[in-house]
Amino acid sequence: MSTVREATYGVLRDLGMNKIFGNPGSSELPFLKDMPSDFDYILALHERSAAGMALGYAMATGEAAFVNLHSIASAGNGLSAIIDALYCHAPLVITTGQQDRRQILGEPFLVSRAVEVVKPYVKWACEPLRAEDVPAAIARGYHLAMLPPRGPVFISIPMDDWNKPCAPMIARKVTQTVLADPAALDEVVRAIDAGRNLAIIAGSQIEEDRAWHDVIALAERLNADVFSEPIASRCAFPRSHRLFRGGLFPAQKPLADQLAGYDTVVVLGAPVFLYYAYVPGNAIAPGTKLFQVTNSPQDASAALAGTSIVGNIAAAARYIGSRVKPVERVIAARATVPDPKPEHPMTPGYVFSVLNKLLPHDAIISEECPSSKGDLDRHIMLDEPGSFYSVRTGILGFGMPTAVGLQLAHPHRRVICAVGDGSAQYSIQALWSAVQCKAPVIFLVICNGNYSALKGFRDFTKVGKNVPGSDIPGIDAVKIAQGYGMTARGVDRAEDLEPALKCAFASNEPCLITVKVSEGGQTTMGMDQSVNPPNYG
Repeated sequence: MSTVREATYGVLRDLGMNKIFGNPGSSELPFLKDMPSDFDYILALHERSAAGMALGYAMATGEAAFVNLHSIASAGNGLSAIIDALYCHAPLVITTGQQDRRQILGEPFLVSRAVEVVKPYVKWACEPLRAEDVPAAIARGYHLAMLPPRGPVFISIPMDDWNKPCAPMIARKVTQTVLADPAALDEVVRAIDAGRNLAIIAGSQIEEDRAWHDVIALAERLNADVFSEPIASRCAFPRSHRLFRGGLFPAQKPLADQLAGYDTVVVLGAPVFLYYAYVPGNAIAPGTKLFQVTNSPQDASAALAGTSIVGNIAAAARYIGSRVKPVERVIAARATVPDPKPEHPMTPGYVFSVLNKLLPHDAIISEECPSSKGDLDRHIMLDEPGSFYSVRTGILGFGMPTAVGLQLAHPHRRVICAVGDGSAQYSIQALWSAVQCKAPVIFLVICNGNYSALKGFRDFTKVGKNVPGSDIPGIDAVKIAQGYGMTARGVDRAEDLEPALKCAFASNEPCLITVKVSEGGQTTMGMDQSVNPPNYG
């Protein structure tokens, strides 16, 4: 016989979860004492950052990450990252401490009801009935987290469980690939062959299912126009590809208008559709055949139009590609996006155009600058898989800890976190973890001194100018970063931007650069009031 603690470390080892992302408290000490030497503890100063780093690590590796948080605080401080993990389909196994079983009935200090709090935002939540069930619960949680659509699970563990006797266990294997119905895919093939003008919508699940090359091959066989899903959280198709046509609008009528010229639309790995601003209209133009292939039953059931097919995106793309007739057509040249001019203050578009010229080909962007997202989409050309991650929920605090997790997962690729000065404050503690982990993230803070995206939506919805809480003066991110031990500098003039970025790329240490930009900003995540698409063609 071993102990629950020893059996748990054995299960974690078998499942490949040797990194522990956490922020510990008294309830977790019995688990963390004498941690085995083959485990790494990645410390964050806040639960939001701990779960956020694990989120980035899990998305980058495609494997579940283990998170250890403190008691009921995890349900509050870490909940936003847990929600992000659910909507990003990031497999997290989240454990928290619970009070000693022997006194829970008496409502002691730090008693936790976190299981009930997090249930709507995880795939499974439990507090094992017996101490000896803890290792098996973690193994079950791992398999649930990894099954499509992937996501977080939550296990609350009483602090006196860890030293109880428990038989060792070996984690078993559970296969994860779910294949789509071939008869339903044959219907897609027939529609494509019968149609004259096809559009493919590329969604984040293409990356989740490692379907990048399969989708490119399908698009090229059909010479189809390819759009990214609205408010894209992943880069699911190379942006400089001759078939790429940019992003879809996050509103019904504008989106339907974008796709009105196509008789067949195939959505691969995305909801139908993700909307933000309410602009009433049809989900798709009348007469257009719409098909959705998704690994998420939730997305399939929530679609407002079309035929939905649940299954693995890579396998479905290969199946369709092997059966459709190839299409030959002349591809119109895409309109080029002119380089913005250097101005004072700089525009976000200018900042991203300079950054794009300096990016390594395999760079990774962690983005959380809502008011500048359209500018980033226009000017940053990302052509490698696993190169772009953005907040899926609209909850601020995603970008900085995710960037640290991405860098830990990909030590030989360079991660750049493009973040707004307002967004940065929601998880600013991640800078400390980057320094301590020697994760050479470049934090590029876009400073306009206000919640510009909020102002843009205010104007779009015509609620009037008299709305408080939109300006955030007096923040010095450079001094904050330096206080955490990070090299940092501010850039106010265009001529200083490129030298600052070159210096950052030449360093092997994390750094922060603030860039002062004009206020401006997009209105609805890249959609302006004139409804001109933020794309390239």
